[in-house]
Amino acid sequence: MAAKIVVACGSGVATSEMVAARLRRLLAEKNVEAEIVAVDVTHVDEALAGADVFVPVVKPEHDYDVPTVSGVAFLTGMNQDKELDRLLALLGER
Repeated sequence: MAAKIVVACGSGVATSEMVAARLRRLLAEKNVEAEIVAVDVTHVDEALAGADVFVPVVKPEHDYDVPTVSGVAFLTGMNQDKELDRLLALLGER
């Protein structure tokens, strides 16, 4: 079964969609199947149901009981390789 990854930003439109698209490409290059959902921060609670990894682009208001990877790294490219390795490790543990 494919992993579920939730990407969240302030509006759920541009930034989270950009990060989600980058994650889809990076994971496809690694032959990793994942359902990647982009949402705005107001819908995070619902979206995280059954999620394997949370990738916030903005600091969430709450802490969630879902492993978290920095979305900023996938937006800017800074530390992207490190965060991708963390993401892959988390997906391998599920």
